Amino acid sequence: MLALIAGKGALPALIAAAQPTPPLVAMLMGNAPDGLTPDVEFRVETIGSLLEVLKQRGVKDICLCGAIERPNLDPAALDAQTVPLVPTLMQAAGQGDDAALRAIMQLFEQAGFSIKAAHDLVPSLVASEGILSARAPDAQMHDDVAHGMAVLAALSPFDIGQACVVGQGQVIGIETIAGTDALIAGLPDVPQRKAAMLIKAPKSDQDLRADMPTIGPDTINAVAEMALAGIAIKAGGVLMIAPERCVELANEYGLVLWAHGEA
Repeated sequence: MLALIAGKGALPALIAAAQPTPPLVAMLMGNAPDGLTPDVEFRVETIGSLLEVLKQRGVKDICLCGAIERPNLDPAALDAQTVPLVPTLMQAAGQGDDAALRAIMQLFEQAGFSIKAAHDLVPSLVASEGILSARAPDAQMHDDVAHGMAVLAALSPFDIGQACVVGQGQVIGIETIAGTDALIAGLPDVPQRKAAMLIKAPKSDQDLRADMPTIGPDTINAVAEMALAGIAIKAGGVLMIAPERCVELANEYGLVLWAHGEA
C-alpha cells in the first residue's frame, strides 16, 4: 500500500488520483493539501508514532509530496516513539531543504518503507524538452537562461534554493528558504525585470524523490503579475502542475515557457 506524506498544494491530490488504489494520506499538521481529506494527521514531534500507524495500516511505500512550512520542534509535545529519533530531527532542522529531506527519508527507510518519487508515480507531470509556449525565447533570453542555470549549479553545494531570476545578463533575484513565490514577489523594480526569466532547476546531486522543483498555474500568474518575460525550467527535472493550463496561461500573457534541455 502507498501512503502520501502530504503537504500543501495540488500535487498530493494529483498523485492520489493517478493511483489504481487510493493511497493513505498522512498530513503534517497545518499543511493541508488541496482537494484531499487526510486519513492521518501528525506532528513532527509524533513522527515515531506515525511510523507505527503506517505499518499497522499495511503501508509499504511512501511518497513525500506537497509544500510544507518547516515546523519548530516542541520538546514538550514529543511522544515516546519519537524520542529516539530526536537527534535525526534536530540534524534535519539545521540544514538546507535537500539535506533535511534526506534525513527525513532516512527515518522512513530505516523503518522499512520504500520511498517513491512523485515523478515515478505520475510521469506525465515531468516537463519534456522544448519551447512550450507560442512565444519563443530570443537570443538574450538564451544567454540569460544559460547564465541562470550556471548560477543555480554554482549555488547547489550551499543547498540554498532551486530558482533565480536573470534579465539582460543581470541576476535580479535568488530563491532562498522562503521559496519561489517569495522570490518573485520580492523582486526589485529595475528595468531588467521586464526582460527577465524565472529559471528553475534541481540542485546538482539533489535527491529528487522528495523535492523535485515544481511550477504550476500560480507560478505563471505570479510571473505575469511581476511583468517578467517568461519561465525556463530544466527539462526532465521539474514537475509541472496542470501542464495544459500552464501553457494556456503563458500564451494568454504572452510569456515564454521553455523546458530547457542543455546542461
